[in-house]
Amino acid sequence: MKTNFDFMSKRVIAGRASGVLLFISIGAMVFNGLNWGLDFTGGSQVELGFTSEIDPEEVRGFLNESGFENGTVQYFGTNRELRITMLPQEGSDQSTLGDNIFSALQSQYSGVELRQSNYVGPAVGEELAEDGGLALLTALIVVMLYILFRFTKQFSVGAVAALGHDVIIVLGFFAVFQWTADLTVLAALLAVIGYSLNDTIVVSDRIRENFRKLRRGLPVEIINESLNQTLGRTLVTSTTTLFVLLALLFAGGEVIRGFAMALSIGVVVGTYSSMYIAASVLLAMNITREDLLVPEKADQENEEGTYP
Repeated sequence: MKTNFDFMSKRVIAGRASGVLLFISIGAMVFNGLNWGLDFTGGSQVELGFTSEIDPEEVRGFLNESGFENGTVQYFGTNRELRITMLPQEGSDQSTLGDNIFSALQSQYSGVELRQSNYVGPAVGEELAEDGGLALLTALIVVMLYILFRFTKQFSVGAVAALGHDVIIVLGFFAVFQWTADLTVLAALLAVIGYSLNDTIVVSDRIRENFRKLRRGLPVEIINESLNQTLGRTLVTSTTTLFVLLALLFAGGEVIRGFAMALSIGVVVGTYSSMYIAASVLLAMNITREDLLVPEKADQENEEGTYP
């Protein structure tokens, strides 16, 4: 079914909406900060099972009274399972912190069972945070160079603007709602870059093709035509991907929840940005048909079919 939506007539509204989301996201990251997981902060994480329903606030209060302060206690799986995340404690052996927490809870709650205990040193956590940031930055730079050589500078700026927009908004959600940002979320951000890039390349390729093929029409009309031609493919890909991610989100368990949440948000935002952010940048940079024409020499060689 052929569609004829006037996407670009709403680009100002879309730009303002994106500006608001970016403002909220950056503000939340500056003032709230991200709720970094154990992978980045270092510390101990203990997973416990109880014989009956347990109140996390009650457990948190008992740990504070026992000298284990500034810990996070939350349900893990069911209301009889808890995950306790504890930052490094001064004056104690960090490698045995998880065992000490378990011993203290054993004296208070009968039948408590230790499911898992992990410890990450602060040096390792700091290194992971630095490497994760470098991985994101490297991905954006490589993407910009790839689009620059495959298309033009206008497309490369639009692609990187769209990818940066997606990453910041996903992180903004985690900052606003204080969801835990761990290594699985970092993996999801890199996956968001890959997904959004793939969508942007498909749209960009059709825009370039139409600029070369259509002899008449304003740039805004050609971009609208291109977006309508790729709309069906974009919606089918995004919807089927979301089905899988929502299944992981609701049935995959606590371990993979952060990954599924970040990638679900990223797919929605990435689909939107490939149509509005990347395409709007092209218009803002005054792209024309002449920018995308194949050099005459290359055209002539293709027509004559030159061979070595």
